[in-house]
Amino acid sequence: DRCDQEIGGEGERGMTTRASNPFRSAAVWVSFLVLAGAAIALPATINAMRLRIDKKPIYPQSGLTLEAIPTETESFIRVGTDVREEAEVESVLGTKNYVTRAYAEKNPPPGKEPRILQFHAAYYTGSIDTVPHVPDRCFVGGGMQIGEILGNLQLPLDTSRWRVSDDVPERWHGRIHTVRLSNQYSSAPGTYVHLPLDADQTKLRTMKFIAEGQTLFAGYFFVANGGLAARSEDVRLLAFNLEDHYAYYVKVQFTSNDVETGDELAELAGRFLNEQYGEIMRCVPDWTEVEAGRYPPDNPKRQSGAT
Repeated sequence: DRCDQEIGGEGERGMTTRASNPFRSAAVWVSFLVLAGAAIALPATINAMRLRIDKKPIYPQSGLTLEAIPTETESFIRVGTDVREEAEVESVLGTKNYVTRAYAEKNPPPGKEPRILQFHAAYYTGSIDTVPHVPDRCFVGGGMQIGEILGNLQLPLDTSRWRVSDDVPERWHGRIHTVRLSNQYSSAPGTYVHLPLDADQTKLRTMKFIAEGQTLFAGYFFVANGGLAARSEDVRLLAFNLEDHYAYYVKVQFTSNDVETGDELAELAGRFLNEQYGEIMRCVPDWTEVEAGRYPPDNPKRQSGAT
């Protein structure tokens, strides 16, 4: 009996081993074949649909970096010097193409001191993963507290100097404008520059911060592959369109402790953009040219005969 029990026990273990072997299951083999087939078919499908998962870096036709944005306009003038971070901080920021600059109003409201507007912009291109460097993350990490999230505020832009551009893809007709650069303050006086898609709908994601009893208002938006996003979560949707070969985005950020409300920050930022929006766009690729295949020179859309 003892021998029978040992043999029987060994037999049961053997049956269990054979029964648990996944490669003896027909269902597992079917699943394996399906996955293998998908692995073979997926790249072919991606190529056939002209989808692009890996993105190439791209830079502006002008060759300008963000530091080229004018230090003076009709209404604003730089105060002090631009801030350049140490190498360690730049490594965390993830780019060396940025500008951090303070502007003062030239003509403040009667009886008021000139308000100071801190302007920051940073350019990223290529394989973009996340967008971590926004005030609601960095400022909080630096010890500030969010007093209030005011949401995405519409910027009160003056569109009287804008023109609707006809030289754009058909699906964008009526939604792309150009703006004329200043004769006095621009390094390309009188030039017309394409603005982002639906630029009249530019919104500033705005919030109030508190630190050591003082308040600071901050707001930002993004231009990514020629489109606009107010939230960092939406940048990937623009910059990672699967039909695009290239990807870029620029974060545009404003802060001030000389304003008392989020609407006042939006008003001040809107006045600044009325004079500098085109200059910012000179420092990023003209996406209408990219879509048409005319830029950059190695654009596959050019090679495929796109116009």
